[in-house]
This record gives sequence, structure tokens and C-alpha cells, in this order.
Amino acid sequence: NVIQAKGLEVTMTAAGSSRDGALTPLASDFERATREQWLKLVDKAIKGADFEKRLVTRTADGVRVEPLYTRDGASPTLQNAVPGHAPFTRGARPRVDGLGWEIRQRIAATDPARANTEIKAELDGGTNGILLEIEAPGQAGCRIANATDMASALEGMRLDLAPVELNAGLGAPDAARHLMAALPTLGSPAADAHVFLGLDPIGAMARFGQLPLPIEQALAETMTLAREARATAPLARTVRVDAALYHEAGATDAFELALLGATLVAYLRTFEAAGVTPADALKQISFVVAADTNQFQTLAKLRAARRIIWRIADAAGAGDATAHLHISARASMRVLAKRDPWTNMLRSTLCCAGAALGGANAITVLPFTAALGTPDDFARRAARNIQIVLQEESWLGRVVDPMGGSWYIESLTDDVAKVAWGFLQDIEAMGGVIAALDQGFVQDKTTADASLRAKAIATGREDLTGVSAFPLLGDDGVKVAPHAPVPPLTGTQMVRPLTPHRLAEPFEALRDAADAFIARTGHEPVVFLASLGAVIDHTARSTWIKNYLAAGGIKALTSDGYATPDAAAEAFKASGASLACICSSDALYELHATATAKLLKQAGAGLVLMAGRPGEQEAAFREAGVDQFLFAGADAVATLKGLQDRLGIS
Repeated sequence: NVIQAKGLEVTMTAAGSSRDGALTPLASDFERATREQWLKLVDKAIKGADFEKRLVTRTADGVRVEPLYTRDGASPTLQNAVPGHAPFTRGARPRVDGLGWEIRQRIAATDPARANTEIKAELDGGTNGILLEIEAPGQAGCRIANATDMASALEGMRLDLAPVELNAGLGAPDAARHLMAALPTLGSPAADAHVFLGLDPIGAMARFGQLPLPIEQALAETMTLAREARATAPLARTVRVDAALYHEAGATDAFELALLGATLVAYLRTFEAAGVTPADALKQISFVVAADTNQFQTLAKLRAARRIIWRIADAAGAGDATAHLHISARASMRVLAKRDPWTNMLRSTLCCAGAALGGANAITVLPFTAALGTPDDFARRAARNIQIVLQEESWLGRVVDPMGGSWYIESLTDDVAKVAWGFLQDIEAMGGVIAALDQGFVQDKTTADASLRAKAIATGREDLTGVSAFPLLGDDGVKVAPHAPVPPLTGTQMVRPLTPHRLAEPFEALRDAADAFIARTGHEPVVFLASLGAVIDHTARSTWIKNYLAAGGIKALTSDGYATPDAAAEAFKASGASLACICSSDALYELHATATAKLLKQAGAGLVLMAGRPGEQEAAFREAGVDQFLFAGADAVATLKGLQDRLGIS
């Protein structure tokens, strides 16, 4: 209501307000609208269609997403929440801290000297934190065999200014020992060093299905290392609760949070058994959640995570300790694609934006070629600059809880937290997260969630740009060195491992098969499009089919259209193709589809396809020679695999 302009105070007057400085709300002269009035207008706009089917959607966790949210629908707890105060849904900090979050970039070079070169380039380029991947059974990374190797990799780092986090999987205890032994040689006082040791035996067991020691001994070793590390480096975060690994294996947002909470409970109990209070234990624990391309769900997940952590801590008598919690968000490998990897820059931007708006303390963005092979300097720079631009140009970190007060986000946060808490209670009823892993509950639910998501992508309910939607045929111009080989697992399986996977993999397998066919035969797999009528008649379906086929590595032979069925059949003969697809409007299908199908069969088409649902004319179309109908909602992966088989691709 009051703005400052060139030193002059200007009072903005609203409808119905006086000019003596007394202000009234802008809408005060209007009658308050009700939801019932709005629903009547909606019903008129959608012409009586089902409100639930047209305007209400659900997340993978079953959370309703309404078309309209208001303050009236929000709980008093949400309306009265304040940043920096329990339950910390709106942020653990009451004010902005610097640019908002730490840019913690991933280094996975195999050689310590090369890793150090990359670390220095990252720090010189604007990164202020490092996530160091370390080679271990089942995981590639930097080869760290002793403290000397660790010192070589981290040489020149100011750990009092730029934290380092270790991600060593099954090798986490050894990596932690090497880092602590190397601290005196790194130049910064150990008392001021910000290090994240990444000790997470529960997460390692879940990810790889095994541990070097039985879980009870692994937890005891973790407590011993944590005690020793804190004695040397009092600022060290020794234990990590890594929920991102469940996301990358296919878990939903709420189930990921439930596993975060269940793992926290297990570690708090372990600390307590070792004589460490929950308040002191929380000072040693860091948290990791995944960030993906649904930025609204990512930011709601981060807000809900703080609420869940606080509730667990408060039940343990340490609620105030969560004011200093540390949550890192990592862009999930699950969303990255190998094909047309330039689109991964868009995905990474969405991941980072969601994490930033959700209030992550540190964010890691993956290079856009991370799914293909070893990232080069340009790919790492691009990943780093995504964060820098969002920080220093978009200023996403300059506002505490920027989404607070959006009743959609507040409701989504509340609903995700409640669903997650229900899953957490289920896990605790089984005896905790270790028992739930041992019984296969976590693996079964994660697999089921992943299958439902894969089906949604295959049937087009969810699109993957550059993969299932608008794919790019041919060379995308990206060349990378292959990833370093992964050392094999050598231990005995304790539980079923949670193997990470990427959403694009089924379509990438089709593209790989098509490429192998081209390399073997020297010919592109093609389908002739019998596009009937003018461009305006067929372009919608011709374009859709072209993209649909390209997702399977099949090229569509397109044209401006054919005036008659005879013209389409003659063009098919001349094309040399063996498969044809009829494309046009419903009106032209009614006039010419049957004749076109007959003529295509006579011209030698081994398979005649038609774009769109056949409706009541299916029997007539099939009798005329149409073998298959292609339309949105069918399983594209299975359909494209079938077409590849007809084209001789195996």
C-alpha cells in the first residue's frame, strides 16, 4: 500500500478508501464470493462434465490436486506458521543467509589428482561445497586408499569455508577414517572444518543389499567413528540419512519421506544406546532428499521433510535441535536421459528451482551428460552455472519460504507430510526400517510405485521431453568418455537391493535397438505416412505419429498430403517402405480410410496402421485392411517394440 519512489512517499488509494491515509482492502466494496458460486461458474464452463475427472488430479501418493485453493481450506496451523519456528515447515532459518543455499557439486574423477583439478575448477567457478564420490564395491568414484590419497584429492580446499561431503557407499567407514587422518595436512584448523562423513549403513544396505559387517556391528562401528570424528572436528556431520536413494529406485515422494523419518528414528535409537542424547545426535546428522522435475512436489517435499524431522525430534525431547538441521537436495539421476541430453539442462533447472524454493541448505545439480558418461569441463560448468544463475540473477534464495502463503503449496505440503507419516507408522509397526527392508516391504512398494510410473510414461499420461515426446532422431552431437567401470560387489546379500533406474530407460532400449539395426543393415527403419487431404486436415495426427514413431527410433516418411487414396498408394509403392500408417481427420477417415487401406494392402503393405481411435467403424476399417490403431493411452513401449519386430529390428 505504501511505496517509496525517488524519496517521495506515495500512498496508494483503493476503491472505497479515503485520501487521508486511511486504507481499506481493495476488494472491500465487493461481495465476498463463495465456493458454491465458483462451482456454478465452473460447471457452466465445462458444460456439465464431471468435475472430478476434468479438474481434479492426484499425485503418485494419491494426494488430491484441486483446481482452486483458498485460505478457508487451510488449517490454522498452516495459516499461523512462521519461518524459523517449530515445526519449521516454513524453514529452519528466520532470515536469509547469504545467497540462500550452498552450491555443492559432485566430483567423481577416478584419480585423486584429477579430482583435485576438478575441485579447484569448481571452486574457482563459483561452487562453495564439494560432494566427493569415492570408489567402493558397487560404486565408481575417486580411488582413495589412504589419508595421502584423500589429502591429494582435497589439497588446497578451505574446509572452514567450503564443506566437503563424502559419498562412499559400502566404503564409508574407511573413507571417513582417511578424511579425519588427512585433516591436519589440509591447512584449515580441524575445529573449524565443515565435513560431512556420509556414514549411512542402513542406506548402504538398502542400496547394495549387503554390508561388510552385520548390521548391528555396522551401526556400532558408525557410533565409534562418529564419536572419534566429533572429538577431532566438532562441526562434523558424521551420520547421513540418505532418502534420495529410495527416490532413484522408484519411490514416491511420501514414501521417500517415510523412509527418511524411519531411518532417522533408527539412528536416534542407536545414538541413544551409545550414550548420546537426541539433541546432540541431531547436531551430527545430515539429510539428503531427491529433487526432480516436478518442482511443486519437490519444494513441498522439502517443507514436509522439516516438519517430519521436527515431529520425531520433538517426540524425543529435542524439537529445538531441529532449528539447526541440514538438508541437502540432489537432482535425481532418475529424471535424466541419454538421448538428446541437452534437454537435461531444463530438467536440472527445474530440480534446482524446486529445491531452492523448498529451502534446501545445499543443492547438487548433475551435469547434463551424467547419464551418458564421464562429464567434461563444459558439462560441469553448465551444471554449476544453473545454480549460480538461479542464485545471483533470479535471487531464488533471497526470500525465506517464498512459497509460503500459497494455499496450494501449503495444502500439498500438509497432505504429503500426512501420507508420509502414515507410511512411517506402517514401517515402525513392522519393527523399523531395518525390519521393513529385511521383510521386503520397502522393496516391494518401491518396485510397485516404479511400475505404475513406468506405465504412466508408456501410455503418455506423463511425457519425457526428448524421449517419449518430441524425440530427436539422428546424432545429437554429444560425445562423452564412458563411465569408469564399477567394482563388483563381493559380499553376501543381506536384503534385496534397491537398484536405481532412470525413467527414460525403456525408450532408450528401443532407440539402441534401432541404432544397432541401422549399423547392421545400413538402412533406417521407416513407416510411410499416408496423410490424406490438405496439411490442415492431417497435420495433428501426422505430427503425433511422427513423434510417436521417433520414440522407437523409427523414421516417418512424411508429405504435405495426398488428395486421393490412389495417390497415397502410388506414393507408398515408390517409397520402398513395408509399413504404412493412415493419418487424417475423422471426417476424411469416414470418406477415404477404407479405400486407402485396401489400396495400401494391394500395393504391398505388410502392415497397415491408422492414427487415432477407430470408434464405431473399427470393424469396417479392419475388414478393409487396417491391422492396428495407434492412439494416446496405449502402451507405447510395447507397441513400438511390436513395430520394430515387424521391421526386423531385434
